Amino acid sequence: MNPALRIATALGIAAAMAAGFEGLRQTAYSDPVGIATVCYGSTTDVDPRKIYSLDECRDRLDRDMLAAVEAVERCAPGLPPNALAALADATYNLGPRIVCDRERSTLARHLAAGRIDDACRELPRWANARIAGVLVTLPGLVKRREAEMRLCLG
Repeated sequence: MNPALRIATALGIAAAMAAGFEGLRQTAYSDPVGIATVCYGSTTDVDPRKIYSLDECRDRLDRDMLAAVEAVERCAPGLPPNALAALADATYNLGPRIVCDRERSTLARHLAAGRIDDACRELPRWANARIAGVLVTLPGLVKRREAEMRLCLG
């Protein structure tokens, strides 16, 4: 597949996935771990006093998801579109450590070794968040990681 088409395909799939899991909120809120968030889960440059338009929210999703796709592509180049999309959604949600940090992420080590299916099967392990200093499993993240794993393996 043409590299540009592969990335565009993954971007579209990942953005749709993120929008479905994040939902749309046009005013700022704190996510479960206390990060200022707006629109479809965007955490970059959030203005807590602003009401974001639908166009602004779509632009934020596109920009932030493109950054996530690019991060995955930098750390694990050439993945099939489904794996790229799934891992981009996880990166959008969690940051690039999941795919890039080979010291602290088994998933990243599997990717570096070319074991894509093994990497995909690691996604459900990333359903926890630290809230008030305590590591807890979040039901929404369990569902999201399972959906990402299915897409990644597909």
